[in-house]
Amino acid sequence: MSSVASVHSLWTVAAGAPGKIPAPHIEYAQLSPTLIVLGAAVIGIVLEAFVPRRHRYYSQLLLALVALAAAFAAVIGLAAGGFGSSKAHIAAMGALAVDGPALFLQGTILLVSLVAVFTFAERRLDPAAHGNRVDSFAAQPAAVPGGAAEQAAVKAGFTTTEVFPIALFAVGGMLVFPAANDLLTLFIALEVFSLPLYILCALARRQRLLSQEAAVKYFLLGAFSSAFLLFGVALLYGYAGTVTYAGIAEVISDGAKQIDPALAGTMGNDALLLIGAALVLMGLLFKVGAVPFHMWTPDVYQGAPTPVTGFMAAATKVAAFGALLRLLYVVLPGMRWDWQPVMWGVAIITMLGGAIVAITQTDIKRLLAYSSIAHAGFILAGVIATSEEGISSVLFYLGAYSFVTLGAFAVVTLVRDAGGEATQLSKWAGLGRRSPLVAAVFAVFLLAFAGIPLTSGFAGKFAVFKAAAQSGAGWLVVVGVLSSAIAAFFYIRVIVLMFFNEPKADGPTVAVPSPLTTTAIAIGVAVTLVLGLAPQYFLDLAGQAGVFVR
Repeated sequence: MSSVASVHSLWTVAAGAPGKIPAPHIEYAQLSPTLIVLGAAVIGIVLEAFVPRRHRYYSQLLLALVALAAAFAAVIGLAAGGFGSSKAHIAAMGALAVDGPALFLQGTILLVSLVAVFTFAERRLDPAAHGNRVDSFAAQPAAVPGGAAEQAAVKAGFTTTEVFPIALFAVGGMLVFPAANDLLTLFIALEVFSLPLYILCALARRQRLLSQEAAVKYFLLGAFSSAFLLFGVALLYGYAGTVTYAGIAEVISDGAKQIDPALAGTMGNDALLLIGAALVLMGLLFKVGAVPFHMWTPDVYQGAPTPVTGFMAAATKVAAFGALLRLLYVVLPGMRWDWQPVMWGVAIITMLGGAIVAITQTDIKRLLAYSSIAHAGFILAGVIATSEEGISSVLFYLGAYSFVTLGAFAVVTLVRDAGGEATQLSKWAGLGRRSPLVAAVFAVFLLAFAGIPLTSGFAGKFAVFKAAAQSGAGWLVVVGVLSSAIAAFFYIRVIVLMFFNEPKADGPTVAVPSPLTTTAIAIGVAVTLVLGLAPQYFLDLAGQAGVFVR
């Protein structure tokens, strides 16, 4: 009854004092990176409706590139204006944080997305169909695979230019995700970037059924993870009487000072806190691809169009780890003794599970998927460090890893046979003799994944393992080094296969890409080598960005 009375009193107060409801105070300039991307996505949908079909590809590509570049410039402007350090604060009525980690992760996501758009726009890899250049995406995704409608769409030269605004919506959600400062904003951002990704996974031009199967699996498992997260949010609200990060952290550390009469029966109940926190963590670990929430990763990576796989593997990990860091460091630092042992276990089985299962893979995209699971374990070692060095090492690792991943998947799009991309590992035999440059570039990415010195992978692993060791997680580092050694085996095996095996007579050919994919791969190689040879500036940058606003 007391809750009903309190709600009724609020209504009567609001009704009795018209004009007194405060208008929301939104700092539009500080939210400009997200607003630019989402605004461009809406404009892209309008273009799709009104621009003639023959002009859509170029207008959508230009819009996406300009929007992402402008949003990145806005992030740089905010960082230069001190919003990453001295002026860091909570914006948008407490919904979003504008601080160092948020700006660093948003800048990384925007740069990765900018490079990913180049691979989305590639139209020279497949032979022209009926005189029209084709991309990686289905001519008419709604048509039955192989049906008359699809054949007519291919004949007419249709291209699915909606992928650009859909990708921009995904990027917009990813920008909000690591900056979210309350649990409802976190959930909305999760849905905003997940739903476009489910669609993008189903749009492959070749192997349509495999692609649709990947999208359905991703959608169903993603819906489960979203439900877990939302249930966890409800339990944490019951515990703390608020969904804001600072409010929950305050109740955890000080107990319930001002008890809301409607929640008096549950506030401060530790069972709600423990179960709620566990469920929210499960939702985030699913997005990260950590064991045992990883089963979607290999199937989705294999079935999705390869440009989408690269984008998803790179950008989603950055956004999800950003959100995970903020949750553990801002909301749950008072529960460190509860979540640290659990995260130790998750990190260990993720590192070992990803590395061991990858050895058995015969498909290059599945191999890279299990590799990404192992890398999630390595990054978790930095998360567990619970120190400023831990945050900065994770930020650096995410930046380094995302470009290596994007470059590796861009190379996968080039190796083709009559059925499209040749992803079977046996077909890559002798690739180094047939196309030395492509094999050498792929070898650079594989060496970076393995953490070989002078690559960004080594600098990233060294940083997270050092942070973990300094925080007393020495055994975790030992397991990490062992997992790296296991992982190095299958990376080196692929290099040996490419350079020391005889090419098959009916082996795949390497397509000559347009400048778009060439640029994407070149950026990947450049970042991999620069972060490997001279990482200190970027480590310092991540160190300066490593403080969360509370």
